[in-house]
Amino acid sequence: MADLKEKGVILLATGNLPLNGVTAVTLYTVPVGKTCILDKLQVVASADMGATVLTVGRVGALTDFLPSQTVTACNGAGSVARLAPVPNATTVEHFEYAAAVVIQANVTTANGSATNTYYLYGTLDDA
Repeated sequence: MADLKEKGVILLATGNLPLNGVTAVTLYTVPVGKTCILDKLQVVASADMGATVLTVGRVGALTDFLPSQTVTACNGAGSVARLAPVPNATTVEHFEYAAAVVIQANVTTANGSATNTYYLYGTLDDA
C-alpha cells in the first residue's frame, strides 16, 4: 500500500511569514531523493494583511507557482488567505521541483504583521 505521506496532498511546511516588509522568505526545501509538486499556500493573519502582494516559487523564479497575489479580503486577525493557481478553461501549468530546490514567498508589497502563520501543501514522490 502506498504511503499517504508521499502519495497524497500533505502539509509540507509551516512557519512564520512576515508581511510587514518587502522580502523573500524561505518556505520549504525539497528533501534529498524527493520531488515535489506544490498545491496551495495558506496564510493565517495575525493582523490586517489586506493590501499585501506576494509571489511564490523556486529561488530564481519566484513566480513559477503563484504570480502576484493581492490578499484583499484578509483584513483582520484570524483571516485565512488560501493561495493556489486557479484552474480554468486553459490548463494551469504546475512544476515538479527537484530535490534541494528552495521554495520562497516574495513579499512585493508589504502590509501586515511580522507574525503570520503559513501552511504549505503539496505532494512528494521519489526522485
